[in-house]
Amino acid sequence: MSVHINRRCALKAGAAVGALAAAGCGRGNDAPSSKADLADLDAVATAQAVKNGDVTAVEIVSAAIDRAEIVNPQINAIVSPYFESAREQAAQNAAGAWFGVPSFIKDLNNVIGQRTAYGSRAFANNVAATQSDFVAAYLNTGMISLGKSATPEFGLNATTETSLTGATRNPWSLDHSAGGSSGGAAALVASRVAPVAHASDGGGSIRIPASCCGLVGLKPSSFRFPEPERAAGRPVRISEHGIVSRTVRDTAAFFAMMEVESDLPKVGLVEASSTERRKIAVAMDPAAGTDVDPQVAAAVRQAADVLADAGHEVVDIAPPFSSAVSQDFILYWASGAVNIIADWEAAAGRKATYRDFEAWTFGLVDYYNAYQGSAADAFVRLQSFAEDWRAAFADFDILMSPVLATPPAPIGHLSPSAAFPVLFERIAAYAAYTFHANLSGAPSISLPLAQSEDGLPIGVMASAVQGGDGALIELAYELEEAMPWAARKPGLIA
Repeated sequence: MSVHINRRCALKAGAAVGALAAAGCGRGNDAPSSKADLADLDAVATAQAVKNGDVTAVEIVSAAIDRAEIVNPQINAIVSPYFESAREQAAQNAAGAWFGVPSFIKDLNNVIGQRTAYGSRAFANNVAATQSDFVAAYLNTGMISLGKSATPEFGLNATTETSLTGATRNPWSLDHSAGGSSGGAAALVASRVAPVAHASDGGGSIRIPASCCGLVGLKPSSFRFPEPERAAGRPVRISEHGIVSRTVRDTAAFFAMMEVESDLPKVGLVEASSTERRKIAVAMDPAAGTDVDPQVAAAVRQAADVLADAGHEVVDIAPPFSSAVSQDFILYWASGAVNIIADWEAAAGRKATYRDFEAWTFGLVDYYNAYQGSAADAFVRLQSFAEDWRAAFADFDILMSPVLATPPAPIGHLSPSAAFPVLFERIAAYAAYTFHANLSGAPSISLPLAQSEDGLPIGVMASAVQGGDGALIELAYELEEAMPWAARKPGLIA
């Protein structure tokens, strides 16, 4: 990286919501001198380089578009490119702390005048007339969206493979999944097309692709950021927005820009690790009792040992939650598919068919219909799960676990066209760790701390109580310093 910006002085929090500005930082002795340099800059350094006059936003965005055109034919991560409008925006003297930073918006979220297909053939020609407060705030940071990133149909799968656009591939290995549902975002950031990309997480969909692609992925506490689309009126708010990034400081800076006033204590900009030592519980096995790959277990253990050596109190615990909550969550997850198809049928005036929606989506509808008699009680239990989560944390500060039970899955292993009972069991075993934080409204982060024997990324997850986002970011800085990952790059980069 040619532009060096010290973490402690890179940014400062502004008074208004969503405001961050570069503060008191020296430029270092050099500036980005090549397109390769630009690809390696994180968002903080990119924005600083534009502010310093070392490079223009047009040059930054044009270089990112060049990278996208090289890489995307192989990873298939961009479903709707908007390159020309991105160039036009870059040519404007726009405001925003991150002006000129190239990014992407996940294709579950509307941007006015752009296609939102939700990863579904049923919405292949849908053009958005509105956008959420979150998307508006995201773009008001000054980031320039190059287009919409790939997602599985309605974000309902742990891989990004669809009948609409095909499979999004992992730049670490094109034979493996980039994860889901923010798989397109993760593949684009890992392959150096953009330093950050928008992601969202309703059951692990930031953290799963971050783990698969060797990135940082923070699901914030509920109510930290503007309300997600389609969250209003649901019994439990499980989905939150965020980004996938390559550095902790990008995630921390983004958090500070997007944080809104709420009943939670304000976090602001976290710039470094903390000297506070915490009690960290390690729960290796999921409550469902599925097997954990030994390489994943070793990655979690190594991170725990590093923290113990640094003075944290580390204890091993049994899974703190029963497997029953996973059944309740799956039923709630399936109810989302029911609502989506019902709304579409009402608008279309006809019954949906397999030409419209994936077999996996219909399978979730059938699953819900089979067990809907128990749905009311299940949803009541889910509404009280936040209390169970907080009670579990009475004896420790941070919960550390795997993100996924195995390294990234091969393409096709989680295909939405697979027989529903087979795919159901595979997803339940693969992604058994992440959804608890969604139900509890708690923050949870995936950090790229290890690799498999085949060189595939393995993420380690840390979670806290609702409102504990700052503690997780501090811990992330500490692990980034102790177990640095910046030198690791996928085989496929632009």
